[in-house]
Amino acid sequence: MTLDKLTSNRAVKMLNAAAEGKYGVLGVVSYNMETIVAAIRAAEKKKAPLQILLFPWAYNYSPLLVDFAAHASRKATVPVTVHMDHAQDPEVIKAVSQMKATDGTPAFDSIMVDMSHYEKEENLAKTKELVSLCHSRGIATEAEPGRIEGGEDGVKDTAELEGMMTTAEEVDDFIATGIDFLAPAFGNVHGDYHGVENIHLDYDRLASIHERAKGKVQVVLHGTNEFPPEIMAKCIERGVTRVNVNKLVLSNYNDYVAENTGKVPLTQLLERGTELIQELCEEWMDHLGCSGKA
Repeated sequence: MTLDKLTSNRAVKMLNAAAEGKYGVLGVVSYNMETIVAAIRAAEKKKAPLQILLFPWAYNYSPLLVDFAAHASRKATVPVTVHMDHAQDPEVIKAVSQMKATDGTPAFDSIMVDMSHYEKEENLAKTKELVSLCHSRGIATEAEPGRIEGGEDGVKDTAELEGMMTTAEEVDDFIATGIDFLAPAFGNVHGDYHGVENIHLDYDRLASIHERAKGKVQVVLHGTNEFPPEIMAKCIERGVTRVNVNKLVLSNYNDYVAENTGKVPLTQLLERGTELIQELCEEWMDHLGCSGKA
């Protein structure tokens, strides 16, 4: 499916605009209400588009968290979409693709159909089937050609599987499944790098993937823990339109909660924690160039 399809889909429109404007949209991994509130406050303050990223864990924990994200995104004064990241169970994808927001549109604007834990042929077959299902319900889709190593809280760890760089052939194969967004493996890993000096990205590979995908799908970036702004800028220059962030915006919050739980009132813990997430979201919106683009 080329990008002229699903033209009314909010996530497709958002990333198409990012590609045209050569900036990155912040995609915030969200485990709780504080993160969703903080990210949306940051987007409204910076007048930036935003994508809220929920793992299947959020749905399994409570569909009410999905409802909250969908409702909050629609009440925002700037464009905010909700994305299910790393949906690795076909049954979960089938279930969440039927969830509706209060306005009757799909709760998820986009879903990552992550079948990367299967071998290539089965991965492609399952991806194609689930992409078709999502598209029939107006939901955009994403997939991961190759395999990004590692894991993070809420995602199946693929450490037992060999990380594989995305090849030109795989780009073509996955575009043929009908996906809208492509998350390439070019040296990026899920989880921690344990130092910026251990980040080794193949920028030429990313640039060639973008050239091959241009006009067909948008490129999105996973595995950004510890990335400094300069690395982000190089990725955006080479076609990245959405940047998934986890610890880059949650680290100060995580430290604050670990240090202060039980020592300050719960209301203060929630309020200050939310502020700390918001501050880092605002900084990254500036770094990615999406501030003022809403």
